Amino acid sequence: MTDTFFNFLRPGINTTIQDIGRDNLYHIGIPFSGAMDKRNFLIANKLVDNNLKDACLEFAYQGPLLEFFGNNIVCAITGNVSFKIIREDKSEEEGNCYESFNLKKGDKIDILSTNKSTYGYLSIKGGIKAEKNFNSYSINTKAEVGPNEGKKFDTNQRIYLFDNLNKFKKKKINYINSKIEFIRVLKGTNFNYFSELSQNNFVKDEYKVSKLTDRMGMRLEGPKIKNIVNTNIKSEGLVKGVIQVPADGYPIIMLSDHGTIGGYPKIGVVISADYDKLTQLTPGSKIKFKYISLKEAENLFKLYNIETENILNQVK
Repeated sequence: MTDTFFNFLRPGINTTIQDIGRDNLYHIGIPFSGAMDKRNFLIANKLVDNNLKDACLEFAYQGPLLEFFGNNIVCAITGNVSFKIIREDKSEEEGNCYESFNLKKGDKIDILSTNKSTYGYLSIKGGIKAEKNFNSYSINTKAEVGPNEGKKFDTNQRIYLFDNLNKFKKKKINYINSKIEFIRVLKGTNFNYFSELSQNNFVKDEYKVSKLTDRMGMRLEGPKIKNIVNTNIKSEGLVKGVIQVPADGYPIIMLSDHGTIGGYPKIGVVISADYDKLTQLTPGSKIKFKYISLKEAENLFKLYNIETENILNQVK
């Protein structure tokens, strides 16, 4: 039996393997990691009839150019992504997101770019051959944890796949990546470290996503937040979505590969239901925040899960 794999002719800007992440390892300094946009990740697996927890390729901005070697394979791409399929005979097809497609030996996928968003996902029926690390396939490049020695992929590397000889049956869903007016937050554990004016301006004014943004964190530009107690605290645990404010007054949102402890006061934390949309914001995007209660956040998370399940059930 011949090997089945993709060869990276171009790696893209930040192409890694991701799944739903790692549970309960903060005590040894390892965050959850996992797909930045969980809903798009789940839809990608659903489109190829995979287990929803199977690993996918996640890419940012410009994706990879991949050449396929093997008998045949079924794939799908989700997100706001422009891509094309280059057949072995050099003919080209415009790719459609949220629709499965098949590849044969010598075919290529050229993932050109994400459109007004950051992350996209490539799922492969049967999954990716890789070893789990701390019970997850997710790559954390900062900690160098996960498959591929914890690094993003490079030119001429291979990613091996399970053989997929099943008859191809196209699946698709009509899905639109919606936007919301506000990113909703809970008040942070150090909320009272900040002046009343800054507390109010944080939700009154606009912030902009800076270029200093990656899977670890998102730095914001905008009104400075004034600390009236202490710009440093004793280091304590962090969670995904928490908003720290260093001494310069400009907020930093901790994302999926964040450090697990930190010593900056925290003004808030992004609710789980809004996290997917937050991570898809590109540098230069404007953000407005809105305080909500814990009860509202819990209800919105329940609604998010119900909506996600309904969306997955629409894949036909």
